Amino acid sequence: MTAPTAPAASPEVRADSANSAQPATPFKPGYGGVILAVIGITILTAVAVLVGLYLITGLGVTAFTVAGVLALIPLVIVLLGIRWIDRWEPEPRGALVFAFLWGAGMAVLVALLVDASVQNTLNALGGSREVADFLGAVIQAPLVEEGAKGFGILVIFWFARRHFDGPVDGVVYAATIAAGFAFSENILYFGGEIVQRGGVDGDVIHIFIVRGLLSPFAHVMFTSMTGLLLGLAAQRTNWFGAIGFYLLGLIPASLLHALWNGSLYFVSDFFSYYAIVQVPLFIGVVLLVVSFHRKEVRLTQARLGEYADAGWFAHDEVPALATGPGRRAAMAWARQRGVGTAMKRYIRDATRLALARQRLVSGRGALRAQADEQALLARILAERSKLRV
Repeated sequence: MTAPTAPAASPEVRADSANSAQPATPFKPGYGGVILAVIGITILTAVAVLVGLYLITGLGVTAFTVAGVLALIPLVIVLLGIRWIDRWEPEPRGALVFAFLWGAGMAVLVALLVDASVQNTLNALGGSREVADFLGAVIQAPLVEEGAKGFGILVIFWFARRHFDGPVDGVVYAATIAAGFAFSENILYFGGEIVQRGGVDGDVIHIFIVRGLLSPFAHVMFTSMTGLLLGLAAQRTNWFGAIGFYLLGLIPASLLHALWNGSLYFVSDFFSYYAIVQVPLFIGVVLLVVSFHRKEVRLTQARLGEYADAGWFAHDEVPALATGPGRRAAMAWARQRGVGTAMKRYIRDATRLALARQRLVSGRGALRAQADEQALLARILAERSKLRV
């Protein structure tokens, strides 16, 4: 299959591409996706509020509040990490809000309902409480929680397909869902310990250190496996085929989750286990994400180079749009001249243009990708005209 060529720029744009461009007709987005996002966020907000009311009822206002403040610390750490991962081609805020609410609300609700059902069944059957707790922590929790969190990534894949370009996007959505889930779960754990101890004591501080400071990225690491697989699905298959990648991704996600939970039963020296096993695993996941990020950078350079060949950009402009140092220099230049916002949008849309072209080249959603290409080219011309200072 021959890759489609980039559309040729007009002589006026080609001649002016190094410095400025003629203003273009403003892009008018459709509202179908916006309406779906609003409906989804509204539903998930209601679910998150329901989960919050459940936690308040079980913990009490005081314990819930203190636990919430403690849970904010690992949440901020994780969100800063997500922002670092997402810096190259930031995902839409609406999709990220949806992801966070799915984790904090829907995934937690599913986990609570399944746990209540299983506990009721086990109580009716009788049996050892220790065995039930072990099976719940090592089998039930990993399968149910990773299944619920991962399904949220799959929903985003289905309904925000144009913003799901590869493994890095999958990790960003997975990490955001995991951040929401861990936030609610930390409130439950911290609050439960506060209620049991009658206040904040050494045991509460200990669990905060383990969950909040030593392992804020634990859920992120687990769920990122499903996100990575669905990111690969975005480059290889359609919405139906993504189901198989989702199920495949649950295997490493659940195994990593089970390994973490199971350590509480088999390891006598948790901190040694943490340093020897969990830290290298986390570093491995980080290196994997970095490798996919570098591949995305190279792809952006290659695709924007094709638009430069067609006259939309000057060839020496591509490094300013598609390399880290080039972007930093471009943003510094723009801020000095008061057009930092315009430059930020210009870089963002140029990156999205490169990804839209990748979809065209690979034959994924060609009609939608072609429409996105035309809209982005129009926006880029309009944004470049604002940089004419």
